[in-house]
Formats: sequence, C-alpha cells, structure tokens
Amino acid sequence: MRKLILMAATVVALPVTAQAQSFRAINDLTVVPLGGASFEVIEAYGEGPRGIWCAAAEFAIHRLGAKDRVYIRAARGPARSVSGAKSVVFTTDPASLPREPFKSYSISTSQVGMGLPVEHAFQFCRKDEFEPDFSVFDHR
Repeated sequence: MRKLILMAATVVALPVTAQAQSFRAINDLTVVPLGGASFEVIEAYGEGPRGIWCAAAEFAIHRLGAKDRVYIRAARGPARSVSGAKSVVFTTDPASLPREPFKSYSISTSQVGMGLPVEHAFQFCRKDEFEPDFSVFDHR
C-alpha cells in the first residue's frame, strides 16, 4: 500500500516538476532546459524566427548568464519535451554543435550551427520599435 501511495505521488509531482523548470519568455513562449547549455524554445502563438530567437536570448541571458552567442543546435522540428509541439533547440556552447558554427545576416530557425550574439537576438524582443502602432489611425 505504501508503494502505491508513493508511486501515485510521484506521478502527480512529475508534471509539476517539469513545469517548474520551464521558463516563460517575455513573448510568452516556453523555454525548457535540456541539460548543460542546451534548451528548447516551444513554438506557439504564431511566433516566427524573431520571436523564437527572442525567447532563446532571454533564457540564455537570464537563466544561463550568457554574454557571448547563442546557436541553433537542432533546427525547427518535433519538440523533445512537449508532445505534438514544434521547437528549436539552442545552446550557448559551440563545442556541443553537430557542425561548425557560423554567422548569418538573416535569421532562421532551420540552419543548425547558426549563431547570433545574445544581445542581438534579445533585440527581437523589442516589438514596439519594429511594429508600428496603427491605433493612432483608429477614429472611433
């Protein structure tokens, strides 16, 4: 009986533990640590590459203390931690990449090894500077 109660408590606590380890980025995307310097950004809310890089940079800065670059370790594909979701796996450790890291002038979530300076990627969180406020034209 005691083993049954212990197993039931463990089953109930596992999702709570996994949830507690995740990080909610400023754009509401979920970031899940995968161990070491790797983490995945779960795609949601129609966010494209800018939003995904924003979440990756925020996590890298605030949770990992990164000051250099963040890299795509695994391109957009099935999430490792959320069934049925899509994600991009990032790392701040270039030695953990499956191929040589490289720089790019455009952003993407499909090129393994692509890296951006973490502060550059964090600028994608500043939507107000890139998206005009059309409410000034609303004459209701």
